[in-house]
Amino acid sequence: MPAPDAAGLAAGFRWAIPERFNIAVDVCDRWAAIDPDRPAILDVAGDGRVETWSYAALRAASNRLANALRAHGIGTGDRVAVLLPQSPAVVVAHLAIYKLGAVALPLAVVFGPEGLRHRLGDAGAKGLVTHAAGLAKVAPLRDDLPDLSVVISTEGNREGAEGWPALHWGPLLERASDAFAPVDTLADDPALMIYTSGTTGAPKGALHGHRVLLGHLPGFDRMHEFMPRPGDRMWTPADWAWAGGLLNALLPSLHHGVAVVARKAEKFEPEEAFRLMAALRVANAFVPPTALRMLRTVENPRGRHDLSALRGLASAGEMLGAETFDWAREALGLTVNEAYGQTECNLVLASCAALGIARAGSTGKPVPGHRVAVIRPDGSEAGTDEIGQIAVARPDPVMFLRYWNDPAATERKFLGDWMTTGDQGRVDADGYVHFVGRDDDVITSSGYRIGPGEIEDCLLRHPAVALAAAVGKPDPVRTEIVKAFVVLRPGFPPSPRLAEEIQGFVRTRLSAHEYPREIAFRAGLPLTTTGKIIRRVLRDEA
Repeated sequence: MPAPDAAGLAAGFRWAIPERFNIAVDVCDRWAAIDPDRPAILDVAGDGRVETWSYAALRAASNRLANALRAHGIGTGDRVAVLLPQSPAVVVAHLAIYKLGAVALPLAVVFGPEGLRHRLGDAGAKGLVTHAAGLAKVAPLRDDLPDLSVVISTEGNREGAEGWPALHWGPLLERASDAFAPVDTLADDPALMIYTSGTTGAPKGALHGHRVLLGHLPGFDRMHEFMPRPGDRMWTPADWAWAGGLLNALLPSLHHGVAVVARKAEKFEPEEAFRLMAALRVANAFVPPTALRMLRTVENPRGRHDLSALRGLASAGEMLGAETFDWAREALGLTVNEAYGQTECNLVLASCAALGIARAGSTGKPVPGHRVAVIRPDGSEAGTDEIGQIAVARPDPVMFLRYWNDPAATERKFLGDWMTTGDQGRVDADGYVHFVGRDDDVITSSGYRIGPGEIEDCLLRHPAVALAAAVGKPDPVRTEIVKAFVVLRPGFPPSPRLAEEIQGFVRTRLSAHEYPREIAFRAGLPLTTTGKIIRRVLRDEA
């Protein structure tokens, strides 16, 4: 198949957002009517057994759940939380909620009680679909969540949640009808609320309309090399509660009729990830940068695993870096298509090797349909290679409707018609956007403004370094100095001599003002549920 023409695609692009649109009808019922037996979800059990869910099976189960939720008082606009690991139940729950005209509230299974208390309470969640472990976490919060009246457990009451009035998923669905007429929603009607990761301040609920799926499709098609193609099959280790896992992988794949691999995992295991991709013949993978860096620890992956089906590798969530970009080309024979966005306005920048849009250290170019720029504090567009704030112009179908319960924060998010991101970046002479760092992550040292990403990427080139984070530490002379937190590869014990060696390695490759004047060895780094480094924790430690 000949490669598409980038200029031609951009020139001919026009949004075609219908007045009425429902995510569940689009990604499930439409396919169930056309090709009911078509595989939709491949659910991988711990022992490797695979259960295939067809689009027809998803439609029937989601209709049953929608009927059950409605019978228990859930209606249009009600927030229903989904606290489950990757599984068909996640998909069924989302579809049922969308069909009801309610609002899905995805929650990561790694959240602790305080994280759940804040999100469930702030959202005023009326319903919750979870498993036994999730039920055990939420049960002690019962008195703090007066709005939560409908709780469904896929596994019943176990693990310390006795006494919680939870409905059991299996019997509940068995009793419900598999016939349901989805609410005829407008494209702008609320469908989904994802809380920001909380890297700056308390997490805020970003409310999205049903159109958010359509807004993702142009960027999704680019980062995944123009899906669908024969043999396509998607997998991501990213939690489907995260905007990346849900909207960069799961829902757009189902929109295209492409089966998605589901696998519960307590933590990311690089060797197991390669085994899974080989065994399931994964063709399209969305792997966040931190997970990709962990994959680098596996020696000769193509020699040890049959990855012949893998045709596309995409990544987003934080800066990928040239080192990981180059590793993927050498070790996997693939160019990583990096993308950029935020919970509030996702997938507006993307790379696409098929279009010749790929550059190490860059997060790509604006996707057709999205106006993205680097701006100055007054809202004017910055010049070539001038560092400023990445911003997206409204209106945009991928942009959030508003922050939940926080109109003041919604207003602060905009500078005129620019939605500000709080991310620093620059645009090079060829139009590639380079992510520099969060506003509060940029380090000021001896008059220089230093982005942590370039330092971290250089640190990763050292053979002893597995993961790294760079932050600014207050200094009376230089304002700040660069301090690096480093996780070492197996076989490299920490020592003052190794720290000096790593410092010299960075100094000779970057510059005297960018090298880390202090290095702290760590067993791990603090990460958000989406795999981003929480640098404010490290700044506080520094």
